[in-house]
Amino acid sequence: MASFHKLLTGTYIHRNFLKPRAALHPFIGVHFVHCSSSPLQKQVAPADRVSQQKKTEEGLQEGHDKEVALDITSPDKKPEVSFDKAIIDEAIEHLKLLKDEIKAHWIGPGGRPIQEVIMEQARVVWQFRGKEDLEKWIVTSDKTIGGKSEIFLKMAKNNQSALLYGTLSSEAPQDGKSTQSGYCAIVSRIPRGAFVRKLSYDWSQFNTLYLRVRGDGRPWMVNIRQDTEFIQRKNQMYSYFMFTRGGPYWQEVKIPFSKFFFSNQGRIRDGQSPLVVDKISSIGLTLADKVDGPFFLEIDFIGVFTDPAHTEELAYESSPAVNPELFR
Repeated sequence: MASFHKLLTGTYIHRNFLKPRAALHPFIGVHFVHCSSSPLQKQVAPADRVSQQKKTEEGLQEGHDKEVALDITSPDKKPEVSFDKAIIDEAIEHLKLLKDEIKAHWIGPGGRPIQEVIMEQARVVWQFRGKEDLEKWIVTSDKTIGGKSEIFLKMAKNNQSALLYGTLSSEAPQDGKSTQSGYCAIVSRIPRGAFVRKLSYDWSQFNTLYLRVRGDGRPWMVNIRQDTEFIQRKNQMYSYFMFTRGGPYWQEVKIPFSKFFFSNQGRIRDGQSPLVVDKISSIGLTLADKVDGPFFLEIDFIGVFTDPAHTEELAYESSPAVNPELFR
């Protein structure tokens, strides 16, 4: 009985452990392992199989040596960084942009045929259909001067509009200088062309600003900046109020350009002049109604259109004593 048990045990070991198996070597790769307990139990492979196995091992070893040679880099070798090449590539990219701008200019305004531009009655300038549209805007608040107001901008749930929300706080910063605070604003980025040139919007064929919004009943200030900083200060802008109704319904706000009044550093100037609509650099919305608490404003799009019934050029009276430039 004992001899029969030994015979079965030897057969099991021979079948499961003495056969050639493929093993993975951590540095060489796949190689073949032969395990035997005695010369009598070792199986002798045919000559052609041995030569084939040797060729396989040599091929694997050669391929692994090439791979190691490619992966291992010298510690003394540093990646090449060429600032000259980076500058040249950047210049080439801007030259391509300039070429495209010149081509578009020859075709017509904005790269469209002049006939199409002349017949255009409305234009959507800003819309919110994705995160790339949010990157065209900058949000700011009185936190820049030490205040506590917060404002955020994100896409709405349906990805068909932008949601502007936050908290307004009129608490003045404790810096010993500021006595007033409490504003939140959103400003569109100034468009840039080739070589980071400032571009402007030409709305000379339109006479009305058009917004589709949904708010909470708060009044917002709509601000338009002209691209004329070489003759005026940066803090000069044209503004008008936008009153939201609140509730779940969208409202369409139409503000004629003639209604925008001229201001400087937040003060309305006595001498008013029409808005120059062919050199518009940016537009913004400001909340500063001195009502502390949360707010929200949902924006579908901002555009311009032509109202044929509106013929007013300037809604504000002036006189030669206040604004002599208009009476020359």
